[in-house]
Amino acid sequence: MQKIVTFLWFNDQAKEAVDLYVSLFENAKIVGASYLTESVAKAAGKNPGDLSTVDFELNGQNFTALNGGPMFTFSEAISILVYCKTQEEIDKLWEALSEGGEEVSCGWLKDRFGLTWQIVPESLDIMMRDPDTAKADRVGAAMLSMGKLNIRELENAYNSAE
Repeated sequence: MQKIVTFLWFNDQAKEAVDLYVSLFENAKIVGASYLTESVAKAAGKNPGDLSTVDFELNGQNFTALNGGPMFTFSEAISILVYCKTQEEIDKLWEALSEGGEEVSCGWLKDRFGLTWQIVPESLDIMMRDPDTAKADRVGAAMLSMGKLNIRELENAYNSAE
């Protein structure tokens, strides 16, 4: 058992969300599920045997999704950051995760369940930390003008000499 697990509270769409997330990542799987016992179901106003949690992994990171009800919702204060090697990977994840959700800016989006994701190229962190602050600033300015991030445009900004 992993000591630290990201726990995600959904209204009643935990399985639907997990099915989407697991379908998008190569190294992903559902690990297990739990169902409401009679006493817990009664306290929650649900039926015994209803799905309670789904445990899953995305690239070795453990998560648990809970059908917790409408009391709590996600906010942008917490997001899942995904580093992508290629533009194709960015495009695939962006399209699938933003469908029915909301495209934000700078590589951020909310999926249809309200969970916020950052879909960014691996190279962005390197470019933004460059000791040449002019290069980093050009990349930052380019990033601020984008919704979905474009690796070529970010690299062009990084490599341009103004």
